[in-house]
Amino acid sequence: MDKPLPLKGITNKLVPTARLEQNGYFSGAESDIPVIFLHGNFSAALYWEETMLALPAGYRGIAPDLRGYGWTEDKLVDSTRGLRDLSDDVAALMDALKIEKAHFVGWSMGAGVLYRFITDYPGRAFSLTLICPVSPYGFGGTKTEEGIPCYDDFAGSGGGVVNPTFIQLIQASDRSESDPNSPRTVINSFYYKPPFRAAREEDFLTAALAEKTGSDKYPGDFTASPNWPNVGPGSKGIVNCWSPKYLQTDVAELLAATPKPPILWLRGDADMIVSDNSMFDIGALGKLGFIPGWPGDEVYPPQPMITQTRSVFEKYAAAGGRFEEHIIPDTAHSPHIEKPQVCNALFHAFLRKV
Repeated sequence: MDKPLPLKGITNKLVPTARLEQNGYFSGAESDIPVIFLHGNFSAALYWEETMLALPAGYRGIAPDLRGYGWTEDKLVDSTRGLRDLSDDVAALMDALKIEKAHFVGWSMGAGVLYRFITDYPGRAFSLTLICPVSPYGFGGTKTEEGIPCYDDFAGSGGGVVNPTFIQLIQASDRSESDPNSPRTVINSFYYKPPFRAAREEDFLTAALAEKTGSDKYPGDFTASPNWPNVGPGSKGIVNCWSPKYLQTDVAELLAATPKPPILWLRGDADMIVSDNSMFDIGALGKLGFIPGWPGDEVYPPQPMITQTRSVFEKYAAAGGRFEEHIIPDTAHSPHIEKPQVCNALFHAFLRKV
């Protein structure tokens, strides 16, 4: 799949690191203060180009394709390490670029990588800007603001819960919008609040379709479970990385992290991917009747993702950190693309006061 040409002012190059060769996008001068951008699932570093070009003078933008995405070297993740492989890759990239410390921006899954990064690499982050971040307890399989597992085997999370038609259409490099499960339709229906469509829709779709698929890649494998919905997490592939099965110690370690960089939390008011009633969460879909056999709110309610995140961030602040939350109106899962001026104003002000 041909890589789209970078925008004017952006340099694209492959960076050899101690772990893998990473495809990266760069803006600004090497002497400027680095800001590292981490993308979410079914996207790529290319989605950050406009945000990088809008950085204030004196800041350098760096956006890598994470392992399994875009045009970075294709290497497998060890899902049993949670998001550590991706976090370790970020540290290796910094080492290769001779960057000791940076500001970070994480979108959706990218925020999950940063929870792990500041735990394992203390002192290397000036700040975190988290856009529609995944819950610190992962995606699927938990309930209550404390992230209590719905079942001991974490049924309903991991590689078995991804729509197989969506995967088949990615593998076919489908660019149509005739199927409600097509990649283009999913992006336009859920990344953004309709009728918004990105000006660079074709380049964004090309970059997203570069994600590596398979039982050991995206979405990964799964196990049979006696508990509803009868699938549990496997040990391979990116979706298993954010199963709570492999993130059981992450919140406690995040709260114990020292130092604690300040957090800017930006989210769209119409986000249906990361929300307390996510249209990608098994509990929410079961409650709506889309998945038969739902055992009810007491056993398997919709995962309260926003409530969980706020609870963890409040504890983070009580333990010596700080955070601020801003809800961007009339946007969904990509407010930095849908309302760039609003997001950039908040982001740049945050950078300047850190």
